Amino acid sequence: MRTLPPVVPGAVATAAVAVSTALALTVLTAPAAHADDGKGGKGGKGNDGFSIKDPRITESSGLVASRAHPGVYWTHNDQDKGAFLYAVDSATGKTVATVTMTGVGKPRDIEAISMGPDGDLYVGDIGDNLGGKWSFVWIYKLPEPKQLKDQSIRAKQYVVKYSDGPRDAESMMVHPKTGRVYIVDKKEDGEGSLYQGPPPARMSTSRTNVFQRVADVDLWATDGAFSPNGKQLSLRGYLGGVTYRWEGDGKIKREGRLSVPLQRQGESLTYSPDGSRLMFGTEGQESDVEPRDVEGAGAPAGSAGGGSGSDSDDGGAFGGGYKGGALAIAAVLVAVFGLKRLFGKKGG
Repeated sequence: MRTLPPVVPGAVATAAVAVSTALALTVLTAPAAHADDGKGGKGGKGNDGFSIKDPRITESSGLVASRAHPGVYWTHNDQDKGAFLYAVDSATGKTVATVTMTGVGKPRDIEAISMGPDGDLYVGDIGDNLGGKWSFVWIYKLPEPKQLKDQSIRAKQYVVKYSDGPRDAESMMVHPKTGRVYIVDKKEDGEGSLYQGPPPARMSTSRTNVFQRVADVDLWATDGAFSPNGKQLSLRGYLGGVTYRWEGDGKIKREGRLSVPLQRQGESLTYSPDGSRLMFGTEGQESDVEPRDVEGAGAPAGSAGGGSGSDSDDGGAFGGGYKGGALAIAAVLVAVFGLKRLFGKKGG
């Protein structure tokens, strides 16, 4: 955390009005979260929203559905006292296991977690709150534990550099079919980039792994995820999101916008285990994870999909998750303070 800078009274009043109006408009325009039907939700376990109850988890910055344990989600703090991963039962919101990664040193800024086709967890220590000052970042890889209990697991550590120099990033995704790792940088002007890692067989723990820029991304991205069928890439920001059709080898085609819930500081995104819903998480004590139905290429077989939200391109840097006034007013709020100042947070 950092101390908030001085703010003039007029700006405080403007911000207060903006917050109140944005919240009111969001209630009217944003799709409602789906309630738990007591039967595991739409399609099975892990498809309903939940609150993270563990008081240790205050900066949940990444989220991924467990493959070995239905209904469980893995998360982490972006800056913790150790290299910890937490398994959260979505039925109760309680932590059912804490994994301590060994062999990785002290993480700097863990921002993302993903699941590979090999059943391994990939953890992205890729944040750079200094605006792109680190000459390298790290990715950790470890097998998902077969038993949910507190334990230590040795992880592989990969040194990562970008082909065009250091940058801040919070979105790391592993393609569920190819196992290739991708990173999206975080650009406040919405002019981000998608980076592709080496083929899995060439990822090395003994030398630097260079990620190549392969596509433009029109979003201030805080997290991303591939659909379980590998046909869709979804990215979220603080105020909106974008979904892309995956055309292979780093090629993407924009499908539309995501209906992103208004959250305190939306930092995480993943698909539910069956791919029928996108799960949106946020930072904060007892933070909520909210579901939205999936449409478009990532929708499960047999569902009717016509794109995620509006297909218009008026979302700009925010990706257009809201309608009309709510997005405009929220943008004013960002202009007054900036999201970092608004939440008084050191990092993303």
